[in-house]
Amino acid sequence: MITLNDTVLQYLLAAVVVLPLLGAGAALLPAPPGLRGRGPEQAVLRHGVTVTGLVLAAALVLAAGFDYDRAEDVQGGTDLSWIPALGIRLHLGVDGISLPLVVLSALLTFLCALYSYRNPPKGPSPTAFVALLLVLEAGTLATFAVLDLVLFFLAFEMVLVPMYFLIARWGGEGRARAAWKFILYTLVGSVVMLLGLLLVGLSAGTFDMVALATSASDGASGTGGSGLSHTTQIIAVLALGIGFAVKTPMWPLHTWLPDAHTAAPTVGSVLLAGVLLKMGTYGLVRIVLPVAPEGAAYFAPYLAAFAVVGILYGSLACLALVRQGGGGDLKRLIAYSSVGHMGFVLLGIATLTRTGVNGALFANIAHGLVTGLLFFLVGALKVRTGSTDLDALARGAEGGRGAGLYGRAPRFGGLLAFGAVASLGLPGLAGFWGEMLALLGAYHPADGLSRPAFLVFMALGGLGTLLTAAYLLLVVRRVCMGERQPETAALPDVRGYEFAAWTPLVVLTVLAGLWPALLLGLTDPAVQNLLPGVAR
Repeated sequence: MITLNDTVLQYLLAAVVVLPLLGAGAALLPAPPGLRGRGPEQAVLRHGVTVTGLVLAAALVLAAGFDYDRAEDVQGGTDLSWIPALGIRLHLGVDGISLPLVVLSALLTFLCALYSYRNPPKGPSPTAFVALLLVLEAGTLATFAVLDLVLFFLAFEMVLVPMYFLIARWGGEGRARAAWKFILYTLVGSVVMLLGLLLVGLSAGTFDMVALATSASDGASGTGGSGLSHTTQIIAVLALGIGFAVKTPMWPLHTWLPDAHTAAPTVGSVLLAGVLLKMGTYGLVRIVLPVAPEGAAYFAPYLAAFAVVGILYGSLACLALVRQGGGGDLKRLIAYSSVGHMGFVLLGIATLTRTGVNGALFANIAHGLVTGLLFFLVGALKVRTGSTDLDALARGAEGGRGAGLYGRAPRFGGLLAFGAVASLGLPGLAGFWGEMLALLGAYHPADGLSRPAFLVFMALGGLGTLLTAAYLLLVVRRVCMGERQPETAALPDVRGYEFAAWTPLVVLTVLAGLWPALLLGLTDPAVQNLLPGVAR
């Protein structure tokens, strides 16, 4: 690691947030004559790669200069008055909780831009596509970097418009309905969330997240977090929880997700699963747990119950989709698998323990890496075969028998199998640790929570891991296995630009699985700081 003073970190973090917005504006301008390449479309796509590459480089330097001995402290902070009359400030900063999400967002957006340079989605002009991609990146990065409740809401909402247009204009079949469903669900959840944020800020007398968390840990007797009464905390957590649950997505508020994923272009699905779903769970950890601990404890058993139902529901839905003759869609199956995987994140948060919350944060990153890779692969598979229908893939695009990917495109098939076993939580890969820690947190929930109830939740979550393994292994068997027959055409194997876009996700999935302390050593001090009264 390198040593950087806080002023340099401050400028780096500001650059990470602002550069995508500047790049989005520049994408709408004509390219200079010397940078037009073979045409304006290539120029704007190259512009997207350049800007997202610069943002990723700044994020990596920020991570390298981060003081890991003070991971619980906010670093690279900018704190300027914005609207003095309302006490709203331009407050930025990262700690051990938000830094991994900032780097993940920058990485996935760069890989999406790199992939789109050679394989742009079919639709309107690439100029609008690149501009929307950069606005989306700015919103996601700002969500994880801001430390003011009002700014958090603005950043949280900033991603909705670009994602709506990415689905509606560059999506596939059913894109109009999926885009409207996405925007309506998330907007309704956001309105409820805004009411909760305003209730917290006005009741506590500040919108500053750091001040709220600090006063919560030092709260006077008879009050909860930030001096909020018990009733105020319950109302605030209910409002905030609904908004965050829609974005997560938590069962039964998940129904927008499968349609959005199925209709979205490949890069839209990657960013939706890899980044946008993390915004809801991040809000629960960053805002709800430290600011309203009594309200969080009141709703924790209900959150755990919904989480476990989501785990089982997602797995059973995937089993229904993967069965032979079921007409299941592979992209839709991965979308439903996200409901189950995010259920483990919610279960870890609901335990209100350091173990469970650390597991939730780890599972967030693991899901972003693994599911991002899977959506990349499924998108590329559709380009090769023209379909993501599981029955069609099992038969082979040419109607031959035994047309598995291992025989037709062995490297591609191997990558798909790798993504599947990583997603099912194979030990040694990233997906294992988050789910295991969430279940361990349920084994010993926080004081005041019913241990028998959480033991039941743990057992049901464990059943969910078995069901997850079942449907993902069935996917591998149906899509990958089988020898190529002479009448079955070969498929293009992994291309150079695909190798460049997917390799970082594979390497990080293995690295996080073999060296979990790399991430847990970063999140645990920050979790201890947010949950000072929790012993384990």
